[in-house]
Amino acid sequence: MIDTTQQLRDAGVQVTAQRIAILRAVAERPHATADELHEDVKAVIGSISRQAVYDTLGVFAAKGLVRRIQPSGRAARFEDRVGDNHHHLICRECGDTFDVDCAVGDVPCLTAAEDHGFTIDEAEVIYWGHCPGCRDRRPAPSSEKIPHKEQQ
Repeated sequence: MIDTTQQLRDAGVQVTAQRIAILRAVAERPHATADELHEDVKAVIGSISRQAVYDTLGVFAAKGLVRRIQPSGRAARFEDRVGDNHHHLICRECGDTFDVDCAVGDVPCLTAAEDHGFTIDEAEVIYWGHCPGCRDRRPAPSSEKIPHKEQQ
């Protein structure tokens, strides 16, 4: 594992205790929201503003140190698995998120039917469903038929 300080230097990011703590928090809790990471970092270093975490995550994403995932209708999530074109599986109920390796081939894993002149270098796929825990908590569909009123 590469040293966090060296990762920041290699990316041209100024090294600070806050930035080291944020990068480590992302590594320890992949797919966390900025608010979750703020709480994690605050527990480690004491005081840090929520805005500092948001700003730092923006810098990290721009520098390729973290990947920002924006599931539809959900808060953005962050992970340190960068440099490959993996996808994600998200539970519709609890929001648990898992990495899913590309189903077929090399980057970008999918071939667009029409590229419109683009050089495509990434395909973003999110698989949605229900995790085993949430699925098991769902009520089973009723097999009873609802009686109809008889017409008079």
